[in-house]
Amino acid sequence: MPSVRDPIRPPSLTPAEARELHYEALVIDAQQPPATSGFLFNDNMRAALAEMHERGVDRGIAGNRLARMAAREVQTNPEAVKDYVGLWKTSGVTIGAGTYIAGNRIEVAFEAAVKRIAEARSMIDVLGGEVALILTADDIERVYREGKHGVIIDFQDTIPFGTDIDRIDLFYNLGLRQVQLTYNLRNLVGDGCTEHNASGVTYFGRTVVERLNELNMIVDVSHCSEAVGWDAIELSTAPVIVSHSNAKAVTYHDRAKSDELAKAIADQDGFFGVTIVPGFVQDESTAATLDHFVDHVVHLVNVMGLDHVGIGNDKCGPGGQTGSLVEYPDDMPDLPHGAFDWSGFRREHRVHDEYHNVDYQTFADWPLLTMALAKRGFNEDELRKLLGLNYLRVFRQIVG
Repeated sequence: MPSVRDPIRPPSLTPAEARELHYEALVIDAQQPPATSGFLFNDNMRAALAEMHERGVDRGIAGNRLARMAAREVQTNPEAVKDYVGLWKTSGVTIGAGTYIAGNRIEVAFEAAVKRIAEARSMIDVLGGEVALILTADDIERVYREGKHGVIIDFQDTIPFGTDIDRIDLFYNLGLRQVQLTYNLRNLVGDGCTEHNASGVTYFGRTVVERLNELNMIVDVSHCSEAVGWDAIELSTAPVIVSHSNAKAVTYHDRAKSDELAKAIADQDGFFGVTIVPGFVQDESTAATLDHFVDHVVHLVNVMGLDHVGIGNDKCGPGGQTGSLVEYPDDMPDLPHGAFDWSGFRREHRVHDEYHNVDYQTFADWPLLTMALAKRGFNEDELRKLLGLNYLRVFRQIVG
């Protein structure tokens, strides 16, 4: 069979065969931020959003209120449970790493993270095992055997820790297992990928990495500066991962990673999940296709080797950002007028609403990723590794 390096390998499976494989395989989405907070948008939530829009509420406040409402709906409304679990089943995803803090204001980050984790666990507790909290690799394998689904609690920033290293232990006991050292901007641990004059890990950050290692928590450098990535590799006694990013050599973006860093992560036995965010996978237009996504997978497989690449989809709803199932009115502002945007994304980062995926709309379309990879020639064994086995290996190696 031609090498993966050959971009014109014939399809390995028919679309029907690829879809069948997808629903049978262990599928792990290494980054699906709204896995509990944004997988539900029912009529009650639509009415609440319309009322908030009429009152001039911004998307940030509305999103937090809707996340709390989603938890209550799952706790009290059988139809909401059916809709929520149904989305997981349609997606065919076994495990998703959900985000419980990212790019927030540091003064509210601790409370916000505790609330979001509490909301997630309240949902999980009433689902009767249909969606489980993942704490170990054995949990992943058990959920897969039982035909259920699972959530890994993830931070895309370290700001909830504040200046208190012991908070890492606290969040570990609440279920946190995967931690990104920075989001896009600077924090107490280091610099993010969109920060001006970005540098590496701080002296405090060294202590954070050490404690993460002691607790067998995953060190993630997805949104981090290249310098933080290199420092993390040097400092960490366990493999470092990129749960969700893209190849800078394929499409330049501040959020993407160099081949050199990707290769170093592979050499340390780490993992790289590829996103499908439309402005990250291409810069040719506002419309991205799954072929653009596969280009990044193929390139990273060539750079890192097949055993170190997977999928961190990072996409739930339509539009230029990660999104959720929530359908915000077009004229609803992201932030209050004049507020600083702590996400760190700017216009040049191609995450505004004009950007979209032409052949992927919501999390329910996840099987199309497997079909696109099979169309490019990845065979069944290769697909199983990309879909979940590679992440399972590194999760077991680090977390246990």
